[in-house]
Amino acid sequence: MMSMEKQEDYFSQNEKELMTYFGYTGNLGLLKLRFKFLKTWLLHKSAYSSALSSWIVKMQRWRGVKIGNNCHFAPYVLIDLLYPKMITIGNNVTISSNVMIFAHVNPTTNPSMKKHGYPRKVNSVKINDGVIISPGSIITAGTTIGKNCIIGAGSVVSTNIPDNSVVLGNPARIIKKLDL
Repeated sequence: MMSMEKQEDYFSQNEKELMTYFGYTGNLGLLKLRFKFLKTWLLHKSAYSSALSSWIVKMQRWRGVKIGNNCHFAPYVLIDLLYPKMITIGNNVTISSNVMIFAHVNPTTNPSMKKHGYPRKVNSVKINDGVIISPGSIITAGTTIGKNCIIGAGSVVSTNIPDNSVVLGNPARIIKKLDL
């Protein structure tokens, strides 16, 4: 079992990384950081289990997610809790239940591993116009999904997807090109 002191070290390390990323310093910066994440968490919580797509879109926009017009979000969509402003979603996009979209990867709080090639990475995600993301899919940091793509259920998108593609699997692979 991990000691409470060790857990605090990991938490402090992550907090320091976030403060550096957002350009915060000192106690006031720490307070700003904590309020920033309280706000985004409350808005996410309000959106997460709502059955009203328009409410979900509104709450996600208030969090800072850039969302185009005429989008439909199902309940239980998780959009990055730490970096919502790094997510851009085009017009006429459908996102189904249990989809997760991440703009960051923080694989470990182990300082040795962080120094040897496994640091926190923050990269934007862009989902272009007309995309359909099926239930249970995961969109990872640094990916762009082209226009009019269909992401099959349970797919893990970790590379850029060209326009008019149907992808499926883990990792997601193109299984068909659409004639549009």
